[in-house]
Amino acid sequence: MSWLPKSPKARRRLWVVAAATPVLALAVGLSLWAMQDNVTFFFSPSEATAEAAPAGRTIRLGGLVETGSVVQDGATVSFAVTDNAATSRVIYEGDLPDLFREGQGIVAEGSFGSDRVFRASTVLAKHDETYMPREVADRLKASGEWRPEGGAAAPAAASSVRSPSPMGDSATRTL
Repeated sequence: MSWLPKSPKARRRLWVVAAATPVLALAVGLSLWAMQDNVTFFFSPSEATAEAAPAGRTIRLGGLVETGSVVQDGATVSFAVTDNAATSRVIYEGDLPDLFREGQGIVAEGSFGSDRVFRASTVLAKHDETYMPREVADRLKASGEWRPEGGAAAPAAASSVRSPSPMGDSATRTL
């Protein structure tokens, strides 16, 4: 065979690589197959269509809690999550985070029912009052709906300022 190397050492290396490659490919394939049930995708309400987020599949739904949509009935809370393009109804049983309120950015983990109502098993909100999940903020910015706290347009880019550090040299920080 002319494609094999002439050196016995190189031939041996080639056979080792040829034998190890399918074993490694099989190990990677089995690992990825085993992890597919643990992957949770993030969707905004406008992306959570019946095709992209089928009923029964665990996903994360993020957006802003719609004003006037929170209804509490004992331990069950229902509310609407919006990304200003679409709205999804969410039902959650349990204690909500302390900073949960209308207009707040949240991420709910759960699944859609056949009626396209999202049944959340977890509602996440960060301890900071100005928190909005990064994915939600990115999607609002991409759709042009981003409104920072003051209601003004978001700054185009952060500015850099040179400031002295305690060690005597200057450091750059982003405002």
